[in-house]
Amino acid sequence: MIIKRLSDLNDTEIDRLLNREIAIQRAMESVKNIIADVKEKGDAALINYAKEFDKVEIKELEVTEEERQGAERYLDKELIGYMERASLNIAAFHGEQLKEDMWLSEFSLGITLGQKIAPLDCVGAYVPGGLASYPSTALMTVIPAKVAGVEDVIVCTPPKPDGSIDPLTLVATNIAGADKIYKVSGAQAIAAMAYGTETIPKVDKIVGPGNVYVTAAKMLVNNDVETDFPAGPSEIMILADQPLNKSLTKKASIIASDMIAQAEHDPMSLSILITNSEELMKAVSGELKAQVKKAQRKDSVKKAIESSAILTVKDLDEGIEFINKFAPEHVELMISDPLSVLKKIKHAGSIFIGDYSPVAGGDYAYGANHVLPTGGYAKVFSGLNVDHFTKKTSIQMLSKDGLRSIKDAIIALARAEGFEAHAESIKKRFD
Repeated sequence: MIIKRLSDLNDTEIDRLLNREIAIQRAMESVKNIIADVKEKGDAALINYAKEFDKVEIKELEVTEEERQGAERYLDKELIGYMERASLNIAAFHGEQLKEDMWLSEFSLGITLGQKIAPLDCVGAYVPGGLASYPSTALMTVIPAKVAGVEDVIVCTPPKPDGSIDPLTLVATNIAGADKIYKVSGAQAIAAMAYGTETIPKVDKIVGPGNVYVTAAKMLVNNDVETDFPAGPSEIMILADQPLNKSLTKKASIIASDMIAQAEHDPMSLSILITNSEELMKAVSGELKAQVKKAQRKDSVKKAIESSAILTVKDLDEGIEFINKFAPEHVELMISDPLSVLKKIKHAGSIFIGDYSPVAGGDYAYGANHVLPTGGYAKVFSGLNVDHFTKKTSIQMLSKDGLRSIKDAIIALARAEGFEAHAESIKKRFD
């Protein structure tokens, strides 16, 4: 783990922290072969990859209605209730993002312009799984699509070693409103949704997070099908100062806990603390050592924390500058006056303000989406929202007087570009 002043980082350390695409690039070649195989062999390739990667014999790729409806009997009713509560929060938050489906406005006399918003027809969501279960991702990917009005939402998720899908994931997809679910994992799932197979339909857009192979596959199929953004191994960056009139030990314990929470996602996850307090830096370092030993997913957590960092800065502005350069998936502002710096954070997937807004809550139940750009892509992409599931069509309606008022400009510009027929299409209306 890097523990030093931000200004003392050497080029190698800076490069390791900022260039998170390297692992994805390494995965590209093998992923290309998987995509080509799925395009050529369809279902047969998916079944072979299930045997090779998931160590399971799959007879039917589609999850049956009986499997879906029977999943609830394996779960505690209280847990189902919590998922339903989370789903209501997610639906409410994304419902607020919906704009009117059409607007028209007269910009000048006789010139009325507008926009029509319509949902995509078919969306594919990738929900990670296999040995672990991610029902929260099923809720976060399917619900916004349904809120946006997408008619067909399919889900691909890895099977367990016995060939089944985890009941938590199945119940979550039912609550969210998924139309079809398929037992397919990794890059091959992305290829199947991008190009279609005998069983899995070709979709208009693919959304959802995954490992480096899933992320690489989404990047490779992007010329043929729309995808959301690279959403690979998790990242958290915490900006913290020394607590005022509060326990340093308590704050250090909470910060270390939040860093480990993201580290347990994946050995390639990245957790970074930036602080202007040497005392807090030392306290968090000690807490991390103690808490890593007790972590349930110790192997993943240990590897991720070893690759992470605690960086001290002369002031918070230096830390904010590095945050914007890094463009992390998650930013926690655990400082005395977080709202004073909120506008300065330009590049982040999602921002969590104050000591009582942990990323873990956003992962599950606050309502905002946890599918967020990683690897620095927060500089150019927004987190998953209803706009990812819609398209906008412009509307243009002119009266004769409206067209007359602007015809000279149109004709002159058309002729300047050498398009006489364009100019004539305007002139003929007034001959």
